[in-house]
Amino acid sequence: MNKYQLFVVGGGPAGYVAAIRGAQLGMKVAIAERSKLGGTCLNRGCIPTKSLLHSANVYAECSKFEEMGIFAENISYDMEKIHERKAKVVETLRVGVAQLLDANGVDVIEGNAIITGENVVTVDGATYTADKILVAAGSAPSRPPIPGLNLEGVVTSDEILEGTVKDYKSLVIIGGGVIGVEMASVYSALGCQVTIVEALDRILANMDKEFSQKMAMLMKKRGVQIYCSSMVEKIEQSEDGLKCCFTQKNQTQSVTAEGVLVSIGRRPNTKDLFLENITPELNRGFIAVNEQYESSIPGIYAVGDVIGGIQLAHKAEAEGMAAVELMNGNQPSVDLKLVPSCIYTSPEIASVGITADDAKKEGRAVKTGKYLMNGNGKSVIELQDPGFIKVVFDEETDALLGIQMMCGRASDLIGEFTGMIINGTTREQLLKGMRPHPSFCEGVSEAVEAVEGKSIHSAPKN
Repeated sequence: MNKYQLFVVGGGPAGYVAAIRGAQLGMKVAIAERSKLGGTCLNRGCIPTKSLLHSANVYAECSKFEEMGIFAENISYDMEKIHERKAKVVETLRVGVAQLLDANGVDVIEGNAIITGENVVTVDGATYTADKILVAAGSAPSRPPIPGLNLEGVVTSDEILEGTVKDYKSLVIIGGGVIGVEMASVYSALGCQVTIVEALDRILANMDKEFSQKMAMLMKKRGVQIYCSSMVEKIEQSEDGLKCCFTQKNQTQSVTAEGVLVSIGRRPNTKDLFLENITPELNRGFIAVNEQYESSIPGIYAVGDVIGGIQLAHKAEAEGMAAVELMNGNQPSVDLKLVPSCIYTSPEIASVGITADDAKKEGRAVKTGKYLMNGNGKSVIELQDPGFIKVVFDEETDALLGIQMMCGRASDLIGEFTGMIINGTTREQLLKGMRPHPSFCEGVSEAVEAVEGKSIHSAPKN
């Protein structure tokens, strides 16, 4: 009764997708989840963040009503209602995950799973055996050893998305990565005074440098204070709120706010997951795996955030599918070499493949094109803030190597270019397809044509 061919630990994107693919391939599958199906992404990550962003962006659009010929009075927001809608979105999608698992014959086991043997998993005292065990336990927000981090009002993304609703009037965000910038976008759009304190020399440091520069400029224009190259020393309780003390260029500074959000990265959920005698090789807490996603212990596999690398839901899903397909002697159905990255700011940011700077570091000869979206009809119509589209092609083969987009609907557009890069689509082939007018994707044609200075709607290169 408790014997399975595949036992998945963790019900997030990597876990439930792997479980479903295993069942589709004829395996008898069980999945254990200690909290709620959907994992971090669905419950306290991607989905709730984007729900809050959508509400905040709609509210921010109200400031442009008069310019669009629309007049409305006494527009306000209700943070409780915004979070109620977020919760409804999350619940709708969570029910959908449960239905998918049930429809595919996957047994869902609620409780805390511990791997107690090479083929044994214990969930709240009940024992299960499996030919293959797949760990997809995800990650949790990191909490660095900063004095004052345990003060009331200091939160991580988990608490701010799934905990008590707080309508901040002022907020300090420690960390200017994707999570920090997206949460800054939410609260600044609702009129909150937001301050970002980032240790590196720019926000969004892992993205194309122009993304960082443009987004920093736009956020400052929207009233967000940004301190880069700044190390937080401590957080103190003061009469006016929480005082965040940091050092910038050897100068001590401080900012006081109602709340402090810590968003400096995530750690793998591997603590207490294995008994001591059955712990696979770990690298800084992450499970080390081979090209088949198998750990140092035969029969125990791992995917998603617990193995490190880029921590994105779509990457975790692809790894989950690939691991199960490889277990069954099949080749992965999705190419994992390229992972598109998206940031749901306004305008959106999306990127896949290499940048011109990456190519330069690699000593690779490339040619590039860039189009400023100021002249794009759809961007003008929708009052989008200035953005751009950049393309990178191989100098010799003319194949697309990378694309960076900062424009409306960038997250919806980027996926197709991932496939184009994988399939070696050339510049000529990219221009063969007609793109509708007016649309954001027209900017792609302009950027591609700009490689040779022939963009119709851009000034010629000097």
